[in-house]
Amino acid sequence: MATTQLTTTVSPKALPLPALLALATAVFVTALTETLPAGVLPGMSDALGVGESATGQAVTVYAIGTAATAIPLTAATAGWGRKRLLLTAMAGFALANTVTAASTSYPLTLAARFLAGVAAGLAWALLAGYARGLVPVDQQGRAMAVAMAGVPVALSLGVPIGTFLGQVLAWWVPFLAMTALALGVIGWIAALLPEQSGRPGGGRAPVRSALGVPGVVPVLAVTVLFVLAHTILFTYVTPFLDRAGLGESADSVLLVFGLASLAGVWLVGAHIHRRLRQLTIGGALLVAVTATLLGLGSHSAPLVYPAALLWGLGWGGVPTLLQTAAGDAGGERADAAQAMLVTLWNAAMAGGGLVGGLVLGRLGSGALPWTVLALLLPVLALTFAARRHGFPAVRRQP
Repeated sequence: MATTQLTTTVSPKALPLPALLALATAVFVTALTETLPAGVLPGMSDALGVGESATGQAVTVYAIGTAATAIPLTAATAGWGRKRLLLTAMAGFALANTVTAASTSYPLTLAARFLAGVAAGLAWALLAGYARGLVPVDQQGRAMAVAMAGVPVALSLGVPIGTFLGQVLAWWVPFLAMTALALGVIGWIAALLPEQSGRPGGGRAPVRSALGVPGVVPVLAVTVLFVLAHTILFTYVTPFLDRAGLGESADSVLLVFGLASLAGVWLVGAHIHRRLRQLTIGGALLVAVTATLLGLGSHSAPLVYPAALLWGLGWGGVPTLLQTAAGDAGGERADAAQAMLVTLWNAAMAGGGLVGGLVLGRLGSGALPWTVLALLLPVLALTFAARRHGFPAVRRQP
């Protein structure tokens, strides 16, 4: 189905904020739907009649849905208008969150989470390109930072608020709130977001050919390891905080993490054009320091809050950094590189839920930070090694 591209003239100093904020809100819905079970894990576990490790697989199944469908859905809908696709994805989130809130059946909940993951695969495959397409080439980094700000906002406000609502009211209340928000975003997108056309005549992105482009493989490898490390700790942060005696303060710890994430995404947005490599290395180092602090002081409440601050500061800009690195490295194959990044990102999330659950069940929550640190060491090594392609010392301007 052919659509007409709406051309918007943007001054060098101005960004189309209403459109970009609509995308940021869609990112917020996607990110919060993905991570919300981590904040309500105990109550959700009780309602479903399964253990916390099993309930944590709600994050895993979501990620599997995204990883399994991002590339085929991107190919199947290549000719669709981007606005139509985004509206379809938001409708999928509204349905999936409603079913999750109403379900007391573990298999039905997993099915709903898989559907949410499919919606995320549809959304993530087009959000970065949509944001870049709204602005001139020299403003694409800033536009990406605005759109991707929905991730740290979800972590800084959404997860703590959802955790608080789950503790004070009921675990399912945040999921119904997400349904209402998704419906509101549908109206916002329909009213304000300009249309962008799909690929003329459809056409499959040459996904495999992107692997031969110098720099793409290192970026994808860093993505898998970094996301795996983060997900292992984030998915099971509530049981870890229980061990530190902060189980009742999970919402405030996550708030510190999220506010620091906002600072991280601001820092990345301000410097990504010139310092992508340095920011990626710095983010990995901060999360590695976080893991070390939590590993050494897993029973020490005073160490948890500073560690959460460093964790958020290091992680906040990572989605923007890695998506930008993939786009830069991919060059003419940027769309294919982005599709692979989305798939591997969510495969790593699925792996994080599985590995974290195994570590929690067999070794206890105290082993989680050391597992994270073990994964971050190769992240640093790969980023340092990819000095010429992937994470170059001087970023190639588009």
